[in-house]
Amino acid sequence: MNKLIYILNGPNLNLLGQREPQLYGSTTLAQVEALCHRVAGELGMRCEFRQTNHEGVMVDWVQEAREKAAAVVINPAGLSFRSIPVLDALKTLAQPLAEVHITNIHRREELYQKSLVSLAATGVICGFGPFGYELAIRAVVERLSSAPAPIAA
Repeated sequence: MNKLIYILNGPNLNLLGQREPQLYGSTTLAQVEALCHRVAGELGMRCEFRQTNHEGVMVDWVQEAREKAAAVVINPAGLSFRSIPVLDALKTLAQPLAEVHITNIHRREELYQKSLVSLAATGVICGFGPFGYELAIRAVVERLSSAPAPIAA
């Protein structure tokens, strides 16, 4: 089992704790990162935690995760709803992919309810705030540990 998880965050998540706290709460992205490193470490995993406001950078990171055979936890933020390039990159992943949203996107305005990323995701966690990242990491590790070992040639 590869012990690496990429945790990728999309546009405006660098403003967590400041932007629309009535929706996203007061937890900062730095606090989410600390949570992710702690949980991954407890599970014997390493995590690569990143955030970008740029679609092409996100595509590059997904392709990098693919090359390293890493699992992915992604909060694509606004890229969820319109980014075909991110979807196409995610479809190439062989390892588990967990999509995370801090809010319950299904209770939001129609614009935010249909995530394209969900078409590629192994599973989706939304509405549990920053705790969703922990749930996603644990789910990905569980999926990795239950996968059959490759047969030696």
